[in-house]
Amino acid sequence: MKSFSKDPDKFSKELGDNFRKSGFCGINDHEIDTDLVKEVQDLFIQFFSLPEETKKSYFYPELGGARGYTPFKIETAKGSKHADLKEFWHVGRKLDHDDPFRRWMPDNIDVPDLESFKEKTNKLYMQFDALGNRILEAIALDLDLNANFFHQVTNKGNSVMRMIHYPPVAIQESGERAGPHEDINLITLLIGGQQAGLEILSKDNEWLRVSVDSDVIVCNIGDMLQRLTNNNMMSTTHRVNALPEECNSSRYSIPFFVHPNPDWFIKTLENQITDSNPNHYPDGILSEDFLQERLKEIKLM
Repeated sequence: MKSFSKDPDKFSKELGDNFRKSGFCGINDHEIDTDLVKEVQDLFIQFFSLPEETKKSYFYPELGGARGYTPFKIETAKGSKHADLKEFWHVGRKLDHDDPFRRWMPDNIDVPDLESFKEKTNKLYMQFDALGNRILEAIALDLDLNANFFHQVTNKGNSVMRMIHYPPVAIQESGERAGPHEDINLITLLIGGQQAGLEILSKDNEWLRVSVDSDVIVCNIGDMLQRLTNNNMMSTTHRVNALPEECNSSRYSIPFFVHPNPDWFIKTLENQITDSNPNHYPDGILSEDFLQERLKEIKLM
């Protein structure tokens, strides 16, 4: 990320080339506080170790997983017969009491028994949010748009930070830690990609294991950006898979899903439509409607 300030056009082109090649890239020299990441991860190791009854007291099914706890084996990859072998927690954007977007973005949920829980998770959320906006500036430049194009699109975006625990599983267990899927949102930022398990489906239809240093942020394109760019940037299929020797260990990761404002209308960019690549999405869609459709498909609504 440091090179973005020095040469925005060069950085943006390299980033765009990465995304067009595989839909994924690794980013270092970012400003995410890795000590804070460890503190938040330690908080959630404590939380996920609590009794099931205690954890489920933070589960609110009517929120569709938007805030708080979602238990093991609920989220299901689109089209899959088996639920994912994971449990997770969501933190979202804090809004003023009278903000009209509160109808879509409820308050975050605290865990009073864990010290500084709300403070630390919100601080990490804001760091992810700032990094996401910087990366979107680079994507805008790569798409020949004004660098500020996404500013009014995501300034109150319905982004969520997810803390995931993949518990130890039996080798014969049906399903995967996270079944093959594409992300819903604009882009996803992931801390924890150095832990074994994340796999990307290549253009040659091969599963490739991700291997990065612990301080590298893994970033990938989501379906909303794929729509906006008329498939010039593709939302790549990925999964979290446990090899037999990995089944006995827990896995933790923190993805941040960068979402637009709920009232943003997703319409294909005119400069991404050509004679050889006609508009794949002639009917635009409101971002919140698109999100709700997908949440139903993955069994969160």
